[in-house]
Amino acid sequence: MSDQPSFSFGELSPRFVPEATVPSPALGRKAAGPSKGAELHRHAHRDRLRQRFSSGGADAVPDYELLEMILYRALPRGDTKPLAKALLKRFGDINHVLAAPPARLKEVEGVGERVVFELKLMEAVGHRMARARVLKRPILSSWDALLDYCQTAMAHRDLEQFRVLYLDRKNVLIADEAQADGTVDHVPVYPREVVKRALELNASALILVHNHPSGDPSPSRADIDMTNAIRDAAEVLGLVIHDHLIIGKARQVSFRSEGYL
Repeated sequence: MSDQPSFSFGELSPRFVPEATVPSPALGRKAAGPSKGAELHRHAHRDRLRQRFSSGGADAVPDYELLEMILYRALPRGDTKPLAKALLKRFGDINHVLAAPPARLKEVEGVGERVVFELKLMEAVGHRMARARVLKRPILSSWDALLDYCQTAMAHRDLEQFRVLYLDRKNVLIADEAQADGTVDHVPVYPREVVKRALELNASALILVHNHPSGDPSPSRADIDMTNAIRDAAEVLGLVIHDHLIIGKARQVSFRSEGYL
């Protein structure tokens, strides 16, 4: 057991039925597959969606149709509209669908490994795109991009996560690392490990980030105490804590702006 001090942060859908298993009313048995007419209708519908997206971009299609198209590769022969609507009904919006843990996604009828793979792949692409806007760039002059990245990566998580952004002497982001994952209302953090990793990366400054799954980014007493402990450990080694950001569903709180640092 570690002797390091640790701190804990605190704070019926439509059914998707594969076409190949729909019972045949006339024969009282499983149909061999979709009819030719159903196949033509499905292809025409998908072509219309693709054309509308190609000509008008994402603004030309609502969330459920965007999700339909994401599911095409996972379900090349099925009708993806009922499943897209079921996912949105369960999780609320497309951000929450993509961020949902695989186990919760599989609670929705019609979701299997292929669907989970496509959704998590899209989530990873979104995170990489947002991170590319801040990685290897001066953070203090790209603050809005940093906030966008943190919102994209953490706002819709069901569990708390603590991340540290490590900066060099020119305040360029050199590493973005998840230090710990927790539960719905706390995450354990070891100040010694945070500063130890900063030394390994030859970092000069840090930005601390964690999320509140409740949606309310107001700092708790535990959040404040942990921040002070990391700041004290960092100061001994000449490291600067630029900020601690708490990410909520729709907004974030900056310790620096609120006077906690």
